[in-house]
Amino acid sequence: METKQLGKTGVFVSAIGLGGMPMSISNRPPESQSIEVIHRALDLGITFIDTADSYCKDESEKHHNERLINKALTSYKGDVSQVIVATKGGLMRPDGNWTSNGNPEHLRETIRVSFEALGGAKPIDVWQYHSPDSKYTIEESLAPVKEAVEAGLIRFVGVSNFSVEQIKRAQDVVDIVSVQNQYSPWQRQPEKDGVLKYCEQQELTFLPWSPFGGKRRHQDLQDIPAIANLAKEKGVSVYSIVLAWLRSKSPAILPIPGASKVSSIEDSAQAINVKLSEEEVQKIDRAT
Repeated sequence: METKQLGKTGVFVSAIGLGGMPMSISNRPPESQSIEVIHRALDLGITFIDTADSYCKDESEKHHNERLINKALTSYKGDVSQVIVATKGGLMRPDGNWTSNGNPEHLRETIRVSFEALGGAKPIDVWQYHSPDSKYTIEESLAPVKEAVEAGLIRFVGVSNFSVEQIKRAQDVVDIVSVQNQYSPWQRQPEKDGVLKYCEQQELTFLPWSPFGGKRRHQDLQDIPAIANLAKEKGVSVYSIVLAWLRSKSPAILPIPGASKVSSIEDSAQAINVKLSEEEVQKIDRAT
């Protein structure tokens, strides 16, 4: 598996990661299947796994996905010493909905629980503030994060759903290694709002969430001729084409496609070998 550096950390991870969300929200697979997916990802050389405290059905089972990933890692027969798990905090799941909570006291507590959920044997590899909360300043919300870094609970810090200005404010509080914003053929805002360019300039890793458009739109990829035709020509899935397109858009990008089936993560890993010419990238750009 090809690797790339995480920010400017000197730590290298697989150039395609695994997103854990589908394994823990509603309509999730049996736990044994999810663990099989994670083990297969590790077999394929994937060493970057993305999760969050809010990847669960509702507040009653907060941190479900973190505990699942820890269970999979501890039961894996191979070497997991190079695996980086990136989690997030700052979203709540009341009745299965998504709401922001940037309360410093809440973030301080959820960091502690995430640390324990992920095993508690070493610092959280990457902790990301999931989404800004307008009720608190970024400086207020990130103060306990800086404390957690200094206390040895967190190794690296990232942000999610942040604008360039918000990223700059975060950097004034604590070192940032990654930015996780939505980016897909249907949602290309990071190209327009300067976030992608800023990540390149600052050598921050950009993690595109929902790269296939989410469960509501991923099947629509077949209806985009530029993508469907390229998939047919190259003998790969439309998902592999999208991952290759994302990787071609910026050296900062590290896709983190979610998976709940072994076949899905195998397909995502295969995308590492799909190369698109500049003309092919432009065809997709014009079509989306």
